[in-house]
Amino acid sequence: MKDEIKLMKGNEAIAHAAIRYGADGYFGYPITPQSEVLETLEALMPWETTGMVVLQAESEVASINMVYGGAATGKAVMTSSSSPGVSLMQEGISYLAASELPALIVNVMRGGPGLGTIHPSQSDYFQATKGGGHGDYHLIVLAPSTVQEMADFVGLGFDLAFKYRTPSMILADGVVGQMMEKVVLPPQRKRRTEEEIRQQCPWAADGRKGGRPRNVVTSLELDSAIMEKNNERFQRTYAEIEKNEVRYEARYTEDADYLIVAFGSIARICLKAIEDARKEGIKIGLIRPITLWPFAYDAIREAARNVKGILCVELNAGQMIEDVRIAVSDSVPVRHFGRMGGIVPNPDEVLDALKKDFINK
Repeated sequence: MKDEIKLMKGNEAIAHAAIRYGADGYFGYPITPQSEVLETLEALMPWETTGMVVLQAESEVASINMVYGGAATGKAVMTSSSSPGVSLMQEGISYLAASELPALIVNVMRGGPGLGTIHPSQSDYFQATKGGGHGDYHLIVLAPSTVQEMADFVGLGFDLAFKYRTPSMILADGVVGQMMEKVVLPPQRKRRTEEEIRQQCPWAADGRKGGRPRNVVTSLELDSAIMEKNNERFQRTYAEIEKNEVRYEARYTEDADYLIVAFGSIARICLKAIEDARKEGIKIGLIRPITLWPFAYDAIREAARNVKGILCVELNAGQMIEDVRIAVSDSVPVRHFGRMGGIVPNPDEVLDALKKDFINK
């Protein structure tokens, strides 16, 4: 059977992949630059083909709480938004994490702070990787750099969420959400039956009539000793995720004199800068973290052993650079280059920044 290849936006790929995964429900609210996720789902009308529920909620707060309700019953449910909208969801995301519920959240980042701009950014890194909401919790955070990864990470995000009973997030910048590329869509999966959900999710609320439900899902615990044990269990889960689920891409690192660390669309720009630099005899390598949490500390530490400097390139004022510095400690100098306000740098700017910081000093 030949692959089904389509030309589409990253946001559209998210919608198609959700249907193909066999997702049970999507609850969202439109906001630029991710509105095509909801618009595509509405146009495809999966409720007529797979039975998937698609609902435009009255707000981002409503949509994340709908996700909470669906996830509590073991359903594969998701939402998508952009930076200010995800800020409104933080309480609900914390509740999902505390209730150990699997769910998929998509954030197609725009410039901030505040309402900011509708243009692309990567300034939600802290919000996504450091918890964002209240309490000691983590999200599994996947950072796509292609439209193909936008499609692939829907299935991966759901699978990881159910494997570890924790929310996962696709953290995409507006460039990846809006650009068009060829994508191979995954095969269509059947949605799970109610019996399959009961077998796979014995923890789920069952909504029994005529008596107390088998399971009560809540993030509330008034006994401090029990709440501490709950948190200890969460931390054991996070340690297992850190051990097993780190993902990254390494390019040209074997002989590199300098290293660039970048994620999302900016990694693609940096790769072009690296190829141009190598034509000039400047040997630069690239580490692209794919999971922003768990972070590729060991991979960056290993790649940095023989380099003279690291340039962290981001569409923000400097956020991932903190994790890069943790990875290498003081063993190698680390500098930051970034643009803000929705301005995307070109490869020449990246190469010029590296030369300024390390070569032409």
